[in-house]
Amino acid sequence: MKVEISTDSADGAVAADRLGADRIELCSAGALGGLTPGPGLLSAVLDRCHRSAVHVLIRPREGGFAYSPTEVAAMRADVRHAASAGAAGVVVGALGEDGRLDAAVLGELIAEAGGVPVALHRAVDVCPDPVEAAHTAADLGIRRILTSGGAARAEDGVPVLRRMARAGVTLTACGGIRSHNARRIAEATGIDEIHAAPRRQVPSPGGQVDFGSHHVLDEAETRDLIAAARRDSLA
Repeated sequence: MKVEISTDSADGAVAADRLGADRIELCSAGALGGLTPGPGLLSAVLDRCHRSAVHVLIRPREGGFAYSPTEVAAMRADVRHAASAGAAGVVVGALGEDGRLDAAVLGELIAEAGGVPVALHRAVDVCPDPVEAAHTAADLGIRRILTSGGAARAEDGVPVLRRMARAGVTLTACGGIRSHNARRIAEATGIDEIHAAPRRQVPSPGGQVDFGSHHVLDEAETRDLIAAARRDSLA
């Protein structure tokens, strides 16, 4: 079973690489669900991670997934930069005003990738019909979808995940996946790729100005999750 770890820091990516993650989804602002990482962060991670394939999340802002022409232009530029910088893949998503996949925008982003693998992120999980969306993604040439089956957690989306798997595109199950339930979800869905963002909170230092806490990769949980996946592959 392949394990993808989402992280929003260079140190987190280096740790995930060292611990044996098959893939890293690199983003910034993980607390917001992930935004496009800056060029400095991407460069630092690509320079230091040599085992894990680094895939770059392309998301210009928090909130919904219907984007203005200006935002689409920024996404296109970010896809081009990630591909030219040496990323192993990009992770994108865009919806129309009807909540369904925006095939035109996704087609533009795929073209900008220039052959670098393109995955669809969890925008699919807010589509009115994730199964239909999976078929649309496959028709567009998207190779992989990160999804919880339209539920908040993958455990609750198992029936839909089973149906989405018939679209002929690789699914990476995500949403509340940790070492204690990875095997159960894989067995229930037949999906052999999982995505997780194991983080722990670090409080802010004392002082009169509070800039808030931040999160770092939970290395212990990452280690346990990867170990669980390896046991699955040997079962």
